[in-house]
Amino acid sequence: MAEYDTISKRLIQTYPQDIVRFILGRADVEVDEILETEQPTVETRLIDSLIRVRIDGEDALVHIEFQTADSTDTPMPIRMASYIIRLIEHYGLPVYSFVIYLRPNAGRRDKGSYTQELLGHRVFVEYKVIRLSEIEGQGIIEGDHPGLLPFAPLMKRPAGINSEEWLRQCIRKTDAVSLDQADKVNFLGGLAVLSGLAYEPTTITRIISQEGLMDAIMRESSFAQYIKEQGVKQGVKQGIEQGIEQGIEQGIQESIREALAIRFDAGVAGQFADRIAVIDDLQRLKQLLHAAVQVNNLEAFQRVLDAVE
Repeated sequence: MAEYDTISKRLIQTYPQDIVRFILGRADVEVDEILETEQPTVETRLIDSLIRVRIDGEDALVHIEFQTADSTDTPMPIRMASYIIRLIEHYGLPVYSFVIYLRPNAGRRDKGSYTQELLGHRVFVEYKVIRLSEIEGQGIIEGDHPGLLPFAPLMKRPAGINSEEWLRQCIRKTDAVSLDQADKVNFLGGLAVLSGLAYEPTTITRIISQEGLMDAIMRESSFAQYIKEQGVKQGVKQGIEQGIEQGIEQGIQESIREALAIRFDAGVAGQFADRIAVIDDLQRLKQLLHAAVQVNNLEAFQRVLDAVE
C-alpha cells in the first residue's frame, strides 16, 4: 500500500503545521523544516515523515509513521523503538513519535510501546498510536485544521449519517475550503486516493462525478499525476485516472450501472447493461458516466447512449 503512505507523506509536507498541531494537541507548535527521512546507518532505513519544530522555545522532532495495516515482518513496537533511538542518536533532540493507522481496524494490537523486561536491563520506549477510525470526523471538517480534511473520510462519521453521505460531506467541505485552485484540487485528489481504504472505487468515482469535480481532479491534481506516474494498478486509481491503466473500463461501466440503478428503477436501468458492457472507449464511457449522474430521466440517458455507440 505504498501509494497511500506516499500520499499521506506528501500531505504532511504540504500542510505540516495543521497536522503537527493536531496530533500534539497544542497550538503553540511552530514548524521549522521538513527533514530528510533517510537515516544514515549501516543498513539504510527510511522513515515516513520527520519534522523539526519548536515547542515552548525548544527544538524537537515530530516523527510520523503511516500504516495501512499491521506491521508483520517486524512488529511495529520494535520498528518504532529502532527509529526513535536512531533519531535521538543522530539529531540529539527530543522526539515526539506517532504511528497513524489509516485503514479501519488496523493497529488494534499496537499498544504504543516497546518493553524489554530483563532484570537490570529493562528497556522501555513509548510512542503514540492514532487510529483514524476512532477520531470524530465531524470535529475535523468543522475545525481549523484544513490540512486534515483529506483524511476525514477515514474517520468516525457522526451518528445517523451513512458512509456515502459522510464521504459526500467530506468532499463538499474540502471543495469549500478557501484555497487557490491548484491547492484545492490537490486536497480533493488526496482525499479521493485515501478514501480507497474505506470505500469502493466506483462509489468514490460516482460521488465525485455527481459533485462535478472529476474533471478538475484528473486534469490538475498532482496526486492523480503521481498515481499515473507510479503505475499503480489497484484501488482508487481505477476510478480517478479514468482509463490510464488497462481494465479501468469495467470500473467505469460499473459506476454507470450503479448510478442508473440508484437514480432510476434498477430493473429498467438494467436494460442498458449489455450495451454499456461492450463500450471500451474511455472518452465515450466518461460521457455516459456524466450523463448517468446528471440526466433527469432514462430517455435522456438513452439519447446519450445512442449518440456515443
